[in-house]
Amino acid sequence: MTRRRLALAARYGTLLLMLAVMLGPILWQFLTSIRGRTENVYDGVLPTHPTLDNYVRVAESFPLLQYVGNTLVVAGLAITSNMLFAAMGGYALSRAAWKGREVVLTVLVATLMFPFESVMISMFLTVRGMGLVDTLIGVWLPGAVSVLNIMIMRAAFLAMPKEVEEAAVLDGAGEWTRFTRVFVPSARGALAVVCITSFMGAWDDFLWPLLVLTDSDHYTLQLGLKTLAGATTVNDQRLIAAGAMAALLPMMLLFFALQRFFFKGVGEGAVKL
Repeated sequence: MTRRRLALAARYGTLLLMLAVMLGPILWQFLTSIRGRTENVYDGVLPTHPTLDNYVRVAESFPLLQYVGNTLVVAGLAITSNMLFAAMGGYALSRAAWKGREVVLTVLVATLMFPFESVMISMFLTVRGMGLVDTLIGVWLPGAVSVLNIMIMRAAFLAMPKEVEEAAVLDGAGEWTRFTRVFVPSARGALAVVCITSFMGAWDDFLWPLLVLTDSDHYTLQLGLKTLAGATTVNDQRLIAAGAMAALLPMMLLFFALQRFFFKGVGEGAVKL
């Protein structure tokens, strides 16, 4: 009995330690963002004169709403295209009635081994050849669909009982009807995972927009935060922390809104090859 309690205490202690490691930097950043102008950033943990004035100053220091709007456009396109194309690709790869499926699946999985840095030059040349440099479409296009999201949707569709599909076939449902009326509604959890990962990828992306965008009017939020951190007149850790927290807030809201579907989708979309 004592050994079991010790094991349980060690388990919860490990979980609390992991929670502190993951949330500690975020909490420190938030506390920094609400420190007053006269406070030393590294003087203690809790601010002595907490204020939200830093968030107002961030909005006044650079066009925050414009950058947020640009990022939302890219993120919205990424979510829409990933949910559509990942669902269609996952459905196609979960069907066994066509030749070459295993070859296509192997090639797609193999692409996961290549880091983005190894292909970004060729991607940039392609986008430039299409005349999409310095456009939000050029930022979105390489992330229009993720192979990982296709694998998630494929696994979710493979988990569908064959009896359900057979019943739909007996009722006269065609391929498109089975896809839209049977398979997609049953994979809402996996679609929530795709939605969250697509939004996070587009919202947090920095390197690719840095390569594609040149006009500051088209900057995404992450590039805007770079200009905030690099401005000589705004070199204030409080403002940088406030800007980072403002960038984190939409992801937190989306996750909490979809967390019920997300954890369900993690089980549905466990990658199976």
